[in-house]
Amino acid sequence: MSGPTVDEARTADDRRGVGETAPWRYAVGMFGTSIPINLIKGSMILYYVDILGLDARVYGAVMVVYAIVDAVDNPVLGYLSDRTRTRWGRRRPWLVIGAPLLAAALIGFFSAPTSLDGLGLVIWFAVFAILCEALDSLLNANYGALLPELFPVESRRATANSLRQGCQLAALVISLALTPLLTTSVLGTEDTTEGFTRTAIIYGVLAAGVIVFMALGMKENPRYDATERPRFFSTWRTIVTNRRFWQIGIASACYGSAMALVLAGLQLYVRYSLGLPVANALYLQGIVIVISVGGLWAWTRVVRAKGAPWAWRAAFVVLALSFVPLYFATSLITAIGAGVLVGAGWSGMLATNDLIVARVLDEDAELHGVHREGLFLSAFGFFGRLNGVAVGVALASLATFFGYTSGDDPGARPDQAFRFYLCVYPFLLAGVGAVIARVITVPGEEDAAEPATAEPR
Repeated sequence: MSGPTVDEARTADDRRGVGETAPWRYAVGMFGTSIPINLIKGSMILYYVDILGLDARVYGAVMVVYAIVDAVDNPVLGYLSDRTRTRWGRRRPWLVIGAPLLAAALIGFFSAPTSLDGLGLVIWFAVFAILCEALDSLLNANYGALLPELFPVESRRATANSLRQGCQLAALVISLALTPLLTTSVLGTEDTTEGFTRTAIIYGVLAAGVIVFMALGMKENPRYDATERPRFFSTWRTIVTNRRFWQIGIASACYGSAMALVLAGLQLYVRYSLGLPVANALYLQGIVIVISVGGLWAWTRVVRAKGAPWAWRAAFVVLALSFVPLYFATSLITAIGAGVLVGAGWSGMLATNDLIVARVLDEDAELHGVHREGLFLSAFGFFGRLNGVAVGVALASLATFFGYTSGDDPGARPDQAFRFYLCVYPFLLAGVGAVIARVITVPGEEDAAEPATAEPR
């Protein structure tokens, strides 16, 4: 008979800690963290570039600057979280404080005075974009670090992850699919900004309430508070010399950037490429999300049958191929048909990508005996923040290739511009990610290379 697996060898203390927080209570937090950032990603190009007239090239430049700032603040936020020791736990204080701050920043982001133009508009956009992303990083570094802590056994972790991804998809129904209808028809009009401000207020209050509800109800493992506090530079040395960090991080960035392009450009794809009112994005986004919800159940079964690495690689391939029919869609009906495939690939990535990252965190804790999930996830978060660079560069490129600079100056071919933006760029990114995922190994695979020697803490 074979010996115990890594999952089975977890301590009794860890298992008791897991049982104290119900998976649904943890999972619902993702509903709250997803609403603000996806409202921003899904509507900021329409709001700032197409309605307020911010130059697409300036938008791209701001996104590049943000990535540099974010490369600094992400590790710091994760490091502070890992070193926090309070009677309320390590992660809870950050979540309770950060939630209302993000709500306030979200409202400010979508409350730019219509009188602003030129440099004033650029400054408003840059300040609130950076503030919102920094607070989102703060919340997600702490929220994400709880997954491997609360659920150390991968089968239970997969269930918790699927539940939280389902909560994220429910949030997307609101923050993406419902938003175009609210901002342009119910609470505002196609060409004004009042609907965005009102929507941001509603979403901000809702998101903050859900995050605080989750944080007050979950129970961190007290055993982790007694572990050694990680040191910043030695931890960073360990992270940047870990080949798995770079391999899996770059693959994850390809997936994240592909979907960021889709979320940011879908409303303008509907307006220009399909020639329909923006409110029709509700139907296309809705079918993608509905398929993704059902796909989570199916992909979780695949994870249990084939393992997370196999399912992760398969999901990458499905996602990449799904952008081909979307490129050739010419009506809402054909676009919805292509959206079914996009939803299938996306749900596969939602069900597997965080499990692959969590394996890297598990391996690090086993090698070094220090729980530094916050800093590790913040480091991975740097790759996630490359999404903004990808969106900015891709949007700026439309001015060069198709003449689109803003809603005031869309050029002669805005339909082709956003067909290229929404389909070709994501296809290339997801394809590169699929290749990387195929040629690397992840922690826990039988044929994995020997892990790197533990570094001093």
